Amino acid sequence: MSERIVVVGFGPVAARLVDELLPAVRSGLAHLTVIGEEADAAYNRVLVADLGVGRTTAEALALADAAALIADGVDVRLGVRVRRVDRARQRLVLSDGTSPGYDRLVFATGSRPVIPNLTGLNPDPAAPVLPAGVTALRDLADASVLREAVAGGKRVVVLGGGVLGLETALAAAEEGATVTVVHNGPHPLGRNIDRGGGAVLAASLRDCGVRVAGNARSTGVEHNGPDGGFSALLLDDGSAIDGELLVLSCGVRPRTELAEGCGLSTAAGILVDHKLRSHHEPHIFAIGDCAEVRCPDPHCLECRTARGPSGLVGPGWRQAEWLAEYLVLLASGSPSEAESLPELAAEQPGVIVLKARGLNMAVAGDVSAEPWDEEALTAGASDGRARRQIAQWADPEHGRYVKMTTRAGVLEGLVAVGMPRTAAELVQLFERGAELPADRSLLLRLDGPDQASTGGATDPERTVCRCAGVSGTKIAAAVAGGCGTVAEVSGATRAGTGCGGCHDDIKGIIEKHFQGAVA
Repeated sequence: MSERIVVVGFGPVAARLVDELLPAVRSGLAHLTVIGEEADAAYNRVLVADLGVGRTTAEALALADAAALIADGVDVRLGVRVRRVDRARQRLVLSDGTSPGYDRLVFATGSRPVIPNLTGLNPDPAAPVLPAGVTALRDLADASVLREAVAGGKRVVVLGGGVLGLETALAAAEEGATVTVVHNGPHPLGRNIDRGGGAVLAASLRDCGVRVAGNARSTGVEHNGPDGGFSALLLDDGSAIDGELLVLSCGVRPRTELAEGCGLSTAAGILVDHKLRSHHEPHIFAIGDCAEVRCPDPHCLECRTARGPSGLVGPGWRQAEWLAEYLVLLASGSPSEAESLPELAAEQPGVIVLKARGLNMAVAGDVSAEPWDEEALTAGASDGRARRQIAQWADPEHGRYVKMTTRAGVLEGLVAVGMPRTAAELVQLFERGAELPADRSLLLRLDGPDQASTGGATDPERTVCRCAGVSGTKIAAAVAGGCGTVAEVSGATRAGTGCGGCHDDIKGIIEKHFQGAVA
C-alpha cells in the first residue's frame, strides 16, 4: 500500500519537496497530497516586489504547475485551509469539508508578515485586516496593489529598514514612484550592519532617489485618502509622512498555529530534531520558515546555540531535499536505511545581499566591533583564541565602504557597500573560512579601474547561486549544453530561482561563453 504523505502549505519550500517526491509518486510508492490556502500554486514569494514594480511576470515567478502535478498523480488542493489536525486519528479537517488521512504529515506553512501595533491597523497576527492603501507585499494580490501605485507615480511609504523593504523602495523609486523609507534606528539594516556601513548605505539610498527617515517611531496610520485609503504615517514626534500607499516590511513570524493547536512543541517555530521530526511525534515533520531545528536532547551542543528559522529560502530548499530522501526510504520499507541517513548539515551563517540597480551591498557575520574597541577586539581571546583584528576603509563621497573582521587571518565578518568585486571575493572567503591576504588592500583593488574588465571573482567553482547551492562550473556546463538565457539555466540547474540576486552573474557566464565561441 502506498505511503500517504500530506504536505500542508504550498510555497517555495513545499514546491521543492513535492518536486523531489514526484518519482516516488509516479512509481506508486507514495500517495502525495498538497494543500495550499492560496488559489495559486507555489510561486517565488521573494520576487513579489519585482512583480509589483513590473520587472517580472507572474508566469516567471511560478514554481509549480498544478495541472501537471495532478497529471502525475499528486492530489493538489488549492484555496483550501486546514482547520485542525487530528493527531490521534492521523487525519486533517479541511475547510472544504473533507478529511484526508496521512501516514506522514509535513508542515510547510511558512511565515506571515508582522503587522505593527499602530492606531488604524488591526494587529491581530492570525487575521490582519489591512485598510485600503496598506499592504504587506506578501502575495500576488499585494503585488498588483504596488504595481498600480508605481505605474501612477504615487507616493509610497515603506515602513521597515530590512533588506526586502530597501529592495522594494529602490525598485519602486527607479520605476517612477516617490518613495520614503521609515525605520527605527540610526541607519537601515540596524540589526545587521555596523555604524559606518549603515551611514554609507543611507547616503547611497538617498543618491538613488529614496528618502530615508531614520530614528522614527511610528504610532498610527491616517486614512484621509480617496475611498478612505491610506494618507499618512504618523510619528511619535507629532510629524506625519504623507503617501498614497504604505508598504509594511516589518519582518515575518513563523506560522505555528496549526502545530500548536494539535499539541506539538513550538518556540519561535515548530520544534524539530535533526531529522526534521517534530518533538515526540515521529510521523510529523516541519520544513522551511515554520521549522526550528532544536532537538530535545539537552546535551546537544549544536542546539544550545541554535537560533530560530532563518527566513531564507535556501536552507528551506535543502531541508526539503533531505526530507524527500528520508521519506522515500521510509516508504520503500527501509527504515534502517532512513535512520542511517546522515543528518542534515547545520546551516552556516547567512550572507545578506542587497540586490538593486546602482547599489551593491553584502553583509555577513559579526561586524559590531570597531577598530579601536579594545573590549570587543579581545572578546573570546581568554580561551586561547587569537584576538580579533579590524580592517576598515571608507569613501563616503563615492558611496564606498569595506570592513573586514578577522581572527588569526580568517574572515569572521564583513561589510561591503558600493564595492561589488570586493564583496564577491569576501563572500567567497567567508563561506570557505579561508584566510585573507596579509595585505588587505589587495582586496580593495579588485574594484579599481584596472580590474574593471575582470568581472570580479573568477573561481569557476565558486557558488554563484547561494539559494540553490549551484556553482559556476555547473552553470557553465548548462550553458555549454545549450542554455542561452537565465530562464533556461534556471530550468536546468535551479540557479536563479530564489532571491534572484545571482541573475547578473548567470548572464555574465552566458555572455563569456558566447564571446569565447565567437572568438
